Amino acid sequence: MDGTVLVADDDRTIRTVLTQALTRAGCKVHATASMATLMRWVEEGKGDLVITDVVMPDGNGLKALPKIGAQRPGLPVIVISAQNTIVTAIRAAESAAFDYLPKPFDLPDLMKRSAKALEQARKPTRGLPPEPVPVAGGGDDLPLLGRSAAMQALFRLVARVMNSDLPVLITGENGTGKSLVARAIHDFSDRRSGPFVVAQADDLAAPEGAASLLARAGGGTLLLDEIADLTPETQARLVRMLDHAEAMGDKSPPRFLATCQTDLSARIAAGSFRQDLFYRLGGVTIPVPPLRERVEDIALLAGHFLARHGRDHGQARQLAPEALALLQAYGWPGNVRQLETLMKRLVVTGSGPEIGRAEVEAALAGQPVAMGAGGLGADEPLGGSVARHLQRYFDLHGEALPPPGLYDRVLREIEVPLIEIALDATGGNQAKCADLLGINRNTLRKKLSDLDIRVTRRRKLM
Repeated sequence: MDGTVLVADDDRTIRTVLTQALTRAGCKVHATASMATLMRWVEEGKGDLVITDVVMPDGNGLKALPKIGAQRPGLPVIVISAQNTIVTAIRAAESAAFDYLPKPFDLPDLMKRSAKALEQARKPTRGLPPEPVPVAGGGDDLPLLGRSAAMQALFRLVARVMNSDLPVLITGENGTGKSLVARAIHDFSDRRSGPFVVAQADDLAAPEGAASLLARAGGGTLLLDEIADLTPETQARLVRMLDHAEAMGDKSPPRFLATCQTDLSARIAAGSFRQDLFYRLGGVTIPVPPLRERVEDIALLAGHFLARHGRDHGQARQLAPEALALLQAYGWPGNVRQLETLMKRLVVTGSGPEIGRAEVEAALAGQPVAMGAGGLGADEPLGGSVARHLQRYFDLHGEALPPPGLYDRVLREIEVPLIEIALDATGGNQAKCADLLGINRNTLRKKLSDLDIRVTRRRKLM
């Protein structure tokens, strides 16, 4: 690696580590804790690469990007930031940063990106880079945040596709934040001044639903919510609507986004979802990871929710280390939405500045017991998988016992997916589902109500 790198960060340790690593790699390094000094170096023509923090004592690395781009159009800038939100990633992309990395960063990864930046001569941009998009409601309240690799990849993908016209399919479990990703794509795109319309299955099923939705969305964004639940008739109507939008000519059609919880490829193979509809909506697929697969984000998210609800209720609380460890060991079947609800409960019902392990255990006593991210092996019996998860759950409590009520929590954890899968297999027909499960229909109705299971009736294709 060859070249001169300008490093700007107010953390002396980071400046030292980067200086040593880049020097060993063959680079010359100028490091500073001042944004003014960095800008002076840029104006003097020094440096082949800039690595800068966002928040500096005398300035902001992101806000300086347009000026750097205007003075030195071919100078690549890598932004590093402890502000691990989607806003930071999008603003870095909009301001023409070469790359963006969250803190704490992986040093070998940063070195690879630096080498790539030095090797690739960037083409000068025409005019000034676009101004950062204002954040509606303030960036501090956006719940799309995370320093995990999975979330950083999601942020970068959103930044790349937000201003294209390609349809986007957002996949993920319930409670992961699919609708938040859709809203972010709209709010930070060049369509943000247009309407953002969410279409449910009933909206599409209405006789004039398609025409009404296109008219309401105009040149904005139309979000098709949970498309796996659409009946074959509604799917056909949606295909016609998409074809009509494509043929609108000089009229500006809306951009189409869609969300889905289930694996559409399996639905297509089973004949219950149209392949042509999938191709029309799946221009870009953005998978939103479940919370159990980004455990390192739990502390960040929990702290965010505690601060948010603490402000609302006038009570500042934080998690003790052992309480956080318990949250990180839990499986979170309800994902981020479940975590937020739990944090709000701990703020409203608790007292004192610190939340201990016992308080979290009590709060989790009425929650499902799904633990960890392990899955069922191809040849593993269901009983073996349940035993493995339960043993791990007990092991996590050490010599103490889990909170009381374990029997009902375990049964609920198994009962919900069993009923949901049976309903799906019977096309939402409750009489057939009850017969398949071997229970009374009234019993099934009560369970659907008690377990808050959504029923979507559709014709089952064989």
